[in-house]
Amino acid sequence: MTDHIRPQPGIMEIALYQGGASHVAGVTDAVKLSSNENPFGPSEATKDAFRRAADKLHRYPSTDHAKLREAIGEAHGLDPARIICGVGSDEIIHFLCQAYAGPGDEVVFTEHGFLMYKISARAAGATPVSVRERDRTTDVDALLAACGPATKLVFIANPNNPTGTMIGLPEIERLADGLPDQAILVLDGAYAEYVEGYDGGAALATVRPNVFMTRTFSKIYGLGGLRIGWGYGPQAIIDVLNRIRGPFNLSNAQLEAAEAAVRDGDYVEKCREENARLRTWLAKSLAESGLPSDTSTANFILARFADEAEAAACDAFLQARGLIVRRVAGYGLPHCLRITIGDAAACRLVADAIRDFKGQT
Repeated sequence: MTDHIRPQPGIMEIALYQGGASHVAGVTDAVKLSSNENPFGPSEATKDAFRRAADKLHRYPSTDHAKLREAIGEAHGLDPARIICGVGSDEIIHFLCQAYAGPGDEVVFTEHGFLMYKISARAAGATPVSVRERDRTTDVDALLAACGPATKLVFIANPNNPTGTMIGLPEIERLADGLPDQAILVLDGAYAEYVEGYDGGAALATVRPNVFMTRTFSKIYGLGGLRIGWGYGPQAIIDVLNRIRGPFNLSNAQLEAAEAAVRDGDYVEKCREENARLRTWLAKSLAESGLPSDTSTANFILARFADEAEAAACDAFLQARGLIVRRVAGYGLPHCLRITIGDAAACRLVADAIRDFKGQT
């Protein structure tokens, strides 16, 4: 009987997503640098808003997220009517694939891009198409060459995860200009706040009918544990996505914490400056130990080793010291380790450990 109960095509081809490890066997005080979390956590104003939300646990949340959308709009100079909120930007990505891609369609992304692009494409029954990068950086020419009549969505993370690299506005515009008429360019701005003066693609999504932007509260706002994201783009696309969004997909606690977070611009600026300072210091320290990395524009560094064996050995060495980083073979980078920028103490521990590791090899 069960032979006749089968999931939709493509579902069983999805490899289960593996998040960054958070524990080391036998270590009680491990330093987690595997999930690109803000080491300083959320702002005090955000934590206060979350505590106050406890008084409303018996109340259903709003279905339109109006107050949060208004706060996001004020903070970024955007029309709240063209904003949609979700359970992390992951849910917005899933909505886009569910609404615009299906059997016979293709979803295009870069070879080292976020794993959820492929997962959400397969969940919708569409065909994922991975496109090569150039020196671990988005290659617009390669993306355009991969597009055709079946292309419905093109995802690029800018800055990209796990590489930390990004492309400039002229290249993004060239990509948007060159896409087939039926395709939507999705700019994943999960790490946009770490780049001074970068709007994540908001200006393009305001004026172009084929550009959409996704953002998250999980990174610089320090709310990864609450799972809140948002998207912005043409009104026509927002109207479509809201038809499949669950009416109560975000709780009162999520909504109120996110609203407080996005209004606390001073805290975001402080976190951005501290991240940039420590990122520069750690990259220099790793380079002095003979470990190269591309210039990162996010809150992590992708350290490159001679081969997969050396990367694995270094990972084991770091774990023995209670330091958890991310192996990224699943992203097509088996010879690399992605290291989140922690606080000053964590960065020092990583730098010292890697110097010792390289000194013994």
